[in-house]
Amino acid sequence: MKIAIITNVIHQKQEGYYYGYAPYVGEINIWLKYVDEVIVVAPLNKATPSRIDIPYQIANVDFRKVSEFSFTNFKNNIISIFKIPVISWKIFCAMKTVGHIHLRCPGNTGLLACFIQILFPGKNKTAKYAGNWDPKSKQPWTYKLQKWILNNTFITRNMTVLVYGEWENQSKNIKSFFTATYSETEKRVIEKTDFKSIIEFIFVGSLVSGKDPMYAVKLIQSLIEKGKNVVLNLYGEGKERTALEHYIKVNQLENSVFLHGNQNKEVLKKAYQKSHFVVLPSKSEGWPKAIAEGMFWGCIPVATKVSCVPYMLDYGRRGVLLEMDLEKDIIQLENLILDNDQLQDKIKLASNWSQGYTTDRFEAEIKKLLK
Repeated sequence: MKIAIITNVIHQKQEGYYYGYAPYVGEINIWLKYVDEVIVVAPLNKATPSRIDIPYQIANVDFRKVSEFSFTNFKNNIISIFKIPVISWKIFCAMKTVGHIHLRCPGNTGLLACFIQILFPGKNKTAKYAGNWDPKSKQPWTYKLQKWILNNTFITRNMTVLVYGEWENQSKNIKSFFTATYSETEKRVIEKTDFKSIIEFIFVGSLVSGKDPMYAVKLIQSLIEKGKNVVLNLYGEGKERTALEHYIKVNQLENSVFLHGNQNKEVLKKAYQKSHFVVLPSKSEGWPKAIAEGMFWGCIPVATKVSCVPYMLDYGRRGVLLEMDLEKDIIQLENLILDNDQLQDKIKLASNWSQGYTTDRFEAEIKKLLK
């Protein structure tokens, strides 16, 4: 089978291999076990792969480079008008020569691919919608347009759209799905009994306003002010790093809040294993891998009520759903920390649930889709 993958993920090339963001490439590598040839249509830059980039596991990737584009200002609007025909032609040519089309959405390249796939009603198609599928959520109009096209069975034929969560009034195109990081062989019975010493919180994600790492820092600061022996380790990079560094210094949190930058899968795995809580006060998510990964290792999730997060946390039974009101959220965390029985229940429920979603199960589902 020959497959075309159209994605917004920026790639790098090194020693004949193409690299990209590890969570995306790791997932695609599972798909590639069941195909003979692959065309990847995506942006490519000259940067050196970072710690959070990994290569496709096959060397013979037919890579079709396309430009990034956006409509963020007047200049970009004009430039994009000239880029779009070239990008669209490359997507069309890739789709024309394969037996299976796979779209990665949402994104600008994904939006173009959503339109172009309409021209191939007889081909087998899948789309991974990695964002928030909640029909009631506030999203950019381009995201809503992609969702409308993918959900519409009249213009989008032979398509399975993988989305996070279960939502009402969806067409037969839509399939509730999941993602995974760890295998069956990594599953463990989790026990964490050292809550009376230092309680460790972990944040994993981009340091950007949408993920709101500053709120995580303020949660820790408030717990410290209430006499709790807590620390927060943040993993990731982004525009908010400078503001976080300043806040940590001004509020004398250097011994309690630590910025570790981007780290690879193994470093994060060890960090989850020694942490008690995984916190993500994000404004928008699809299936937050940081939450699922932390839960796998017995971290109690502390997250906002966005997308399928309430389902992941079983509406609070497996974790703490943030109100994004500092006073209310501190009361929730304080009450939980003081109740060892409830702590242990949530650890068990969180790890048992997350360990049901392994890469082995993911691979079995992907194999069915490609058949």
